[in-house]
Amino acid sequence: MAFDDRLERIVARSEEVQALMSSGDLTGEDFTRLSQEYAELEPVVASIQAWKSAEEQKSGAQALLDDPEMRELAQMELAEIEATLPDLQHELRLALLPKDAADERSAILEIRPAAGGDEAGLFAAELFDAYRRFSEQNGWRFEVMEYSENEVAGLKEGMATISGRSVFARLKYESGVHRVQRVPATESQGRIHTSTVTVAVLPEAEEVDVTINDDDLRIDVYRASGAGGQHVNKTESAVRITHMPSGIVVAMQEEKSQHKNKAKALKILRARLYERERAQLHATRAADRKSQVGTGDRSERIRTYNFPQGRVTDHRINLTLYKIDRIMSGEFDEIIDALTREEQTELLAAAGF
Repeated sequence: MAFDDRLERIVARSEEVQALMSSGDLTGEDFTRLSQEYAELEPVVASIQAWKSAEEQKSGAQALLDDPEMRELAQMELAEIEATLPDLQHELRLALLPKDAADERSAILEIRPAAGGDEAGLFAAELFDAYRRFSEQNGWRFEVMEYSENEVAGLKEGMATISGRSVFARLKYESGVHRVQRVPATESQGRIHTSTVTVAVLPEAEEVDVTINDDDLRIDVYRASGAGGQHVNKTESAVRITHMPSGIVVAMQEEKSQHKNKAKALKILRARLYERERAQLHATRAADRKSQVGTGDRSERIRTYNFPQGRVTDHRINLTLYKIDRIMSGEFDEIIDALTREEQTELLAAAGF
């Protein structure tokens, strides 16, 4: 289909949807469906109109070049329009790219130490706090679902729900192995150690997205325990849910209430199953959660945090920034923006733009 024809069809469909919504003949379900479609079409149509308006202005200015009295003014106007056209065209092409249905969703963040012992746990805790600060800077709600410490106040496992608009779109690039290189506080010889932490970011799933049959679940309850294994309460409030068809296991002990722990565990399970289904539908994404975060081996990494040199390097796009303190305080925007641009470039090339 020709590019202009495609644009005309999008505008026509937007007008058709708007007319149907105004007709008053729709059921509640149909109105909701069309409202969602219109909300998706609206920014695309705005980009089309902005680009077409600039093209019309360009044609108008070109037509005045033959008029001696208007030539100078037309040349100035033409220069201004031609300076804006490439940006408008780029924005239009981005608007035409297929959208990831999960991008607008909230997300579930999971962080665990991998290779490196206590040092990995300490860095996992710092990274968890960095994402908390990043969420606060974006006005998102950061709700800790599970946070268990080891004997040296490092993180054994941390999970949080991050709620807000476009959370998954921004954080999805963080999934993978994060490597840290620094001298641990316990290192008397001043030697640099390398440790790794795995990060998983899953789009939050609604009950309508994933059907979980009770018969597919094995639910175990047990006493919650703290660092070192000491019991922190005497009731069986901790919950472990095993989804037998997939083998996914979720354990939760953050709350003192068994009911609340079960609800949180089901929320995590639903998100993991939803991401699993997405992976099967989209071959470009990981086939399952394990491939998303890797094994945690030191040689696997998406990003390295080198504290002695004060640098952070994202290996996927060969981006190095010498601002580790700012990044660890939650300033991830520069990295995420660069990753977003890289993905958009790849998608534009694949779409033939």
